[in-house]
Amino acid sequence: MSENHPLVPALLASYKEDPRTVHAEKMPLPSREAVASIVEDMLDLLFPGYFRLQEIEETTWVTSISDILGRVAESLGLQILRAFRHEHTCFEGKKMAGEDQARAITGNLLAGIPQLRLVLGQDVQAAFEGDPAARNCQEVIFCYPGLEAVAIFRVAHELHKVGVPFLPRMMTELAHQKTGIDIHPGARIGPGFFIDHGTGVVIGETCDIGRNVKLYQGVTLGALSFPRDATGNIIRGQKRHPTLEDEVVVYANATILGGETVVGHHAVIGSNVWLTESVNPHTTVLMEKPSLRIRQPGTSSRES
Repeated sequence: MSENHPLVPALLASYKEDPRTVHAEKMPLPSREAVASIVEDMLDLLFPGYFRLQEIEETTWVTSISDILGRVAESLGLQILRAFRHEHTCFEGKKMAGEDQARAITGNLLAGIPQLRLVLGQDVQAAFEGDPAARNCQEVIFCYPGLEAVAIFRVAHELHKVGVPFLPRMMTELAHQKTGIDIHPGARIGPGFFIDHGTGVVIGETCDIGRNVKLYQGVTLGALSFPRDATGNIIRGQKRHPTLEDEVVVYANATILGGETVVGHHAVIGSNVWLTESVNPHTTVLMEKPSLRIRQPGTSSRES
């Protein structure tokens, strides 16, 4: 057996100095690998034939879907239980959740998949109708990162609504890593939601987004400021992010901030707009045309 590494004492001392960064001799946290696998299984249930579950035939649907449902029920139930038990150890007085509660939450999520598919079907149709480059709905499901990010969000949001800690954020962060689209699971988003291209989109926790809303890449729906209490700590739980009503379109790299900011229905927000105040319905908000300076070798610069 090898001798202890000489750095071990220093590391142990640092662990004791800041126990927040150490998870030792406690109940296990949710597994990143298990949650990633659950997400893939959920995508197979939502869009069979498009993700891991391919070459599926109607004659084998019952067996294939039953296998996935059983696997998710067991794995998700365990991860929910781990998440609740860890939260119990972190917050004094927090009621301990048991296996029955974890099992019930899992069962309700799985029972809601048919309804989730109806909503996602509207998201798919919105993407097809909103992008002339889309040849068909199958291409949207198979190729569009925005649709995948929204699908994972909608699953995570169901868990967030019933107070499951850790897992909803883990799920949306997996989508964030893969697609570059960052949607907090607490946001409330209506059907027919389309994120075109998607990279760099950020949607905050307390956003309210209506039906048939379309965002382009680089859009930020964020907080204008963080209210603090008398001791300087951030006050949590307040609405900090904007509301977008039905049929709103927000073009690339626009930033909309603030919990009191409401973008009225059928409004259009142009590219690069910085918006911190409400906008009436059917309004178009555009940046003034910038002045370009063009410089060519051997000539003086000119503006246009």
